[in-house]
Amino acid sequence: MKHELIKLEDIPKEGSVIVPFFGRDLHVFLAEGRPRAVANVCLHFGGPLECKDGAFVCPWHQARFDMASGRRIDGPAPKDARLLTLSTRVESDSLVYVWGEA
Repeated sequence: MKHELIKLEDIPKEGSVIVPFFGRDLHVFLAEGRPRAVANVCLHFGGPLECKDGAFVCPWHQARFDMASGRRIDGPAPKDARLLTLSTRVESDSLVYVWGEA
C-alpha cells in the first residue's frame, strides 16, 4: 500500500507542516535533510504537538521530543518514549507512506 503524504516542495526548510492522514494528523518535516513524518500525538496524554525550536512540544503539559530522533527530551512522557514515525520514502516529487512492501 502507498499513500502520498505531501509534495517535497511543500515541506518547510525549518519547522513542520501538519498533513492529514486517514483521520489523524502528521507532522512532516526535514531531519538532517531527509523528509520524515511522525504522528501528531504526545505520548504522555495524547495531546497535539507543536513544533518549537527544533523540538515537538505538547502544549498541555510541556512534554518535549527531539525532532530528529523522536525521543523524549523532558516532561511527563515516559523516559523511554519515542514518537511514532511512519514508514515513508521519496518517490518522484513526493513523500509517500508505504506499508507492506519490501
